[in-house]
Amino acid sequence: MLASILSSAVWGIEAYPVEVEVDIQQGLPAWTIVGLPDPVVKESKERIRSAIKNCSYKFPSERITINLAPASRKKEGSAFDLPIAIGLLVANGHIKGSHINKYLFLGELSLDGSVKRVRGVLPIALLAKELDVKGIIIPIENVAEAAIVPAIEVIGARHLTEVVEFLNGLKDLPKISLEPKEVFNSSEVDDVDFQEIKGQTHAKRALEIAAAGGHNVLMVGPPGTGKTMLARRLPTILPPLSFEEALETTRIYSVAGLLPPGHSLIARRPFRAPHHTISDAGLIGGGQIPRPGEVTLAHNGVLFLDELPEFKRHVLEVLRQPLEDGEVTISRAGASMTYPARFLLVAAMNPCPCGYLGDSRHQCTCSYAQIRRYRAKISGPLLDRIDLHIEVPSVDCKELKQIPEGETSAEIRKRVIAARNIQLRRFHNLGIYCNAQMGVKMIDEFCQLDQEGQRLLDTAMERLGLSARAYMRILKIARTIADLEGEKKILPQHIAEAIQYRSLDREIS
Repeated sequence: MLASILSSAVWGIEAYPVEVEVDIQQGLPAWTIVGLPDPVVKESKERIRSAIKNCSYKFPSERITINLAPASRKKEGSAFDLPIAIGLLVANGHIKGSHINKYLFLGELSLDGSVKRVRGVLPIALLAKELDVKGIIIPIENVAEAAIVPAIEVIGARHLTEVVEFLNGLKDLPKISLEPKEVFNSSEVDDVDFQEIKGQTHAKRALEIAAAGGHNVLMVGPPGTGKTMLARRLPTILPPLSFEEALETTRIYSVAGLLPPGHSLIARRPFRAPHHTISDAGLIGGGQIPRPGEVTLAHNGVLFLDELPEFKRHVLEVLRQPLEDGEVTISRAGASMTYPARFLLVAAMNPCPCGYLGDSRHQCTCSYAQIRRYRAKISGPLLDRIDLHIEVPSVDCKELKQIPEGETSAEIRKRVIAARNIQLRRFHNLGIYCNAQMGVKMIDEFCQLDQEGQRLLDTAMERLGLSARAYMRILKIARTIADLEGEKKILPQHIAEAIQYRSLDREIS
């Protein structure tokens, strides 16, 4: 007897339908799975056999052939356990329901028949809506992320017997539904705030500019000056995620298996801080079937690289494509995938190997050659993609004793949102959304200076020995500063402030 069950698999962060065909024929007992299954799918034979027997159903003793169509795509993961088991029970006569083809099935089976959590359910739920099926039957632990998709029934199952009885009309399973906007608006409040940072007024101002214009940032300062603390609070002043951005971010985390149990949406901007020992595959993504890396997990959020010179040079070099294009393409012999990777890069480093160059409290022990060699670990092309260089000096003891009186993240975020709205109106038909993404032509159009401002910039270029790339970065930063102040024109004071944020050009270029 032949049975056909609808399931799905994920390719990148997109889902595609998989038809699980089960055929039972007379012959010697044998079990074959075709359709490019990976080892995990092949191992499902023993899990499914034990689950069916332990649920007191008869397991077929004939020849079993299972096809996962389309056969041209490699199938991986344990999510096909449930649809294969349902197909076997249909073919064997244990399930006689007429509405099996109205549902999409997904789930891993344990040996006792329990239905266990799988990853990638959100993009599959979105696919089910496109396919116009009645609903999806998935593990109970996955219902929160699937229920965010409207117009489909989301049915959670704890055990194989529950699914069989539901399909035979003997039992009702609860249908879970959520109101997407309500879930999105009830997101958790940030647990950190800019007001907690004592001192570092200059650095906080620079991060506000970075958030307002989408500029990448490099913080330079001795150990213990608050660079990590500043970076962790940057997401709190970025504009809130839109619902579409939250859905896209959640889809990535669902595919990666990192969505916390019971969570429907990731409504706060991600903050990723990989250790400097990370490999290029861990940062950019990789594997035989490429998985998303840290740059994709930071999509719509912040990627923080602490101790930047300690990262392997070839690892840092792979950042060029995502910083430039907002996406990353990973090619392997068996597959090539493109993942979104539009993030705000925040990096931190010491000014020298010992960390105390320019520190009034400690004596630097590094030679000039050591300092040059240390900073040369960051290549010019990567530095070229970082707009702001912030000096983060040591905080005076008197400032540490004071009660924080600075602005809260909410107050700073209001100014950031206002500046971003100005940029959205400016670039509404140009395919970009912030000042950091401007090309040369756009800089010429939107960053025009008056005579005094041009004279100030020319003087800085000559006296400080700034490079051509610094010239373009200063114009973009000045444009953002003007937007924060609601000015249509870039004024000389905006240029003067922007010049302060290119310190590394003066020191190592």
